[in-house]
Amino acid sequence: MRKRKFIFAALSAATAPVFAQKRTDNREEVGPTLLTISGAIGKGNRGALDPALDQMMHKQNIQFDKAYVFNFAALTALPAVEIHPTLEYDAKAHALRGPLLSDVIAAAADKVLPGNTAVGLRAVDGYVVQVALAELRRYRFIVATHLDGQPIPLGGLGPLWAVYDPDRFPDMMARPLSTRFALCPWALYHIGLHAA
Repeated sequence: MRKRKFIFAALSAATAPVFAQKRTDNREEVGPTLLTISGAIGKGNRGALDPALDQMMHKQNIQFDKAYVFNFAALTALPAVEIHPTLEYDAKAHALRGPLLSDVIAAAADKVLPGNTAVGLRAVDGYVVQVALAELRRYRFIVATHLDGQPIPLGGLGPLWAVYDPDRFPDMMARPLSTRFALCPWALYHIGLHAA
């Protein structure tokens, strides 16, 4: 058994550099990019979209000259909040944790964006919602990284989910449960910011 643990540890150490991504600000982060933000951002930490290597974004007609990317470690390093919405999938309350979406956007933008900034939230399946930044702030959307204390898996609702707690807002609670999460793409991977 110890031999198996040693081999696993050695293989993990040997493959770790494969997942390192070089950033344009000369810092190196470990782990693959999970979220890309483009549009009205600051200087960014990656270059232009590469139509050959950024296949999913290219096929979903995303274009940018620069972007700001986050891996799991960068997202979980931001201050997190926890919400407890009743989810439409099982009608039960669950604990969701992650940074406020407005804080993630602020980290990429390097400035305070006006509330009328259009925010496009895109999931890996191509589902896109357009929401004003003021609405995301009002409803305190988070980029959920954890569900009931565990990282959200790809193939479930993650690894990232743009979500809020409709149970805290009377206007949302008045809606049927099945419609309260229409603005909440799970498997979020791209955010487009368009200043008005």
